Amino acid sequence: MSTINEYLSLAEFTAIVFHKNNVELSEGVLNRVEESFDFLEKFSKNKVIYGVNTGFGPMAQYRIKDEDRLQLQYNLIRSHSSGTGKPLSAVCVKSAMLARLNTLSLGNSGVHPSVIHLMKEFINRDITPLIFEHGGVGASGDLVQLAHLALTLIGEGEVFYKGERRTTKEVFEIENLQPITVAIREGLALMNGTSVMTGIGIVNVHNAEKLLDWAVKCSCAINEIVQAYDDHFSAALNNTKHHFGQQEVARKMRENLDDSKLVRKREDHLYTGENKEDVFKEKVQEYYSLRCVPQILGPVLDTIKNTALVLENEINSANDNPIVDVKNQHVYHGGNFHGDYISLEMDKLKLVVTKLAMLAERQLNYLLNSKINELLPPFVNLGTLGFNFGMQGVQFTATSTTAECQTLSTSMYIHSIPNNNDNQDIVSMGTNAAVITGKVIENAFEVLAIELITIVQAIDALEQKDAVSSVTRKMYDEVRNIIPTFQQDQVMYPFVQKVKDYLMTK
Repeated sequence: MSTINEYLSLAEFTAIVFHKNNVELSEGVLNRVEESFDFLEKFSKNKVIYGVNTGFGPMAQYRIKDEDRLQLQYNLIRSHSSGTGKPLSAVCVKSAMLARLNTLSLGNSGVHPSVIHLMKEFINRDITPLIFEHGGVGASGDLVQLAHLALTLIGEGEVFYKGERRTTKEVFEIENLQPITVAIREGLALMNGTSVMTGIGIVNVHNAEKLLDWAVKCSCAINEIVQAYDDHFSAALNNTKHHFGQQEVARKMRENLDDSKLVRKREDHLYTGENKEDVFKEKVQEYYSLRCVPQILGPVLDTIKNTALVLENEINSANDNPIVDVKNQHVYHGGNFHGDYISLEMDKLKLVVTKLAMLAERQLNYLLNSKINELLPPFVNLGTLGFNFGMQGVQFTATSTTAECQTLSTSMYIHSIPNNNDNQDIVSMGTNAAVITGKVIENAFEVLAIELITIVQAIDALEQKDAVSSVTRKMYDEVRNIIPTFQQDQVMYPFVQKVKDYLMTK
């Protein structure tokens, strides 16, 4: 059970989204929302307040008659339920709902209390509104995607329920739920915020953290396979560079490789004074994809941590318009719905994840190219050379997928297109950035899955499973429980998918 109160940490947030903790609303939250609603109801009676008694966007200059105010909210929700493309995943929608619920719980939105009660029930009962990928420009918030959320809260539209796509009306009848009460500005308050891009962003960070952990483990395993020297991940070397991420990745590598029988110390080989030859048999240094792991994955770690901080700030922020301030007895008009903070972080995150995928692809190439590694058969082929293909086929997939990541990493943050009759003359494209980042992360899992299959093949080829570290051995055993050793050629796509699923769910 997780209670929404004064501040929702990212750890508490992810426990609800990924571990199915139920949501409860504290007495403080309920009082805060009630006070906000009561204040706005009284304050708005003789004033011009955007979205209460005015039209929306460039139509805000038109007064709305008192008798039409509530219909205005329904018109807004229905007209903007216009998304297209694939439905967002259930976990992304749940994350977006929780982000919106927490924002509305701050008491700066003036919504009727029925809104937060029903959203809580949706989350706890795994009712997932149908929300599409395409539609948001991330300026007046995630207007289109959040309209689809609002549509279900008024009892219309569609939801996913127990694995089926059904009408909201049907599910309300089954679960004995009632639509929200539209009383003042519930349509605008639900739609005018950054909660979809933020919700997707939190899912992205969660997955990126997993991805980074696997990338470090794979990098460690490859260093073992080639019996690399240990000084490139030493504390002495990495602490001379003052970046937390680099130092932390190097520390993790030392921890993972602590009991390896394969990594070597330079002083035992190249510092003995016995190397008299003109051309050294021992490699003096490894290729960058093996030797520069802390320097390459360090910025990935730092970026993930910073993105997580921005997202935690956003879910605990009032990000709609106008802002209801009960304490100062005022309503402020502005642009807290603008998604630039999230858009920029998503761009940064997809850049570093693409670099992670590029590192994995280069490490894969190192293992597959016998002329470079000088240890393994071409394509780590455990069958008959020339007759069998080893890992040759899957390398094409890894290379193609990495190339797609590179293209998808083009910035959305600087890709503003004015719209809404130029009322929204500069926008964030934050929702697009978040959706595309999710695709980049999934692509990276595919590349890592292919790399990991190749790593366990290489360990078998060199008969190293009893010499690798306990961390690598555990990874080896778990993968071998999923897929066999490949000697004869087989259809590979089911195995790649199984290992990808393992990486994403472990």
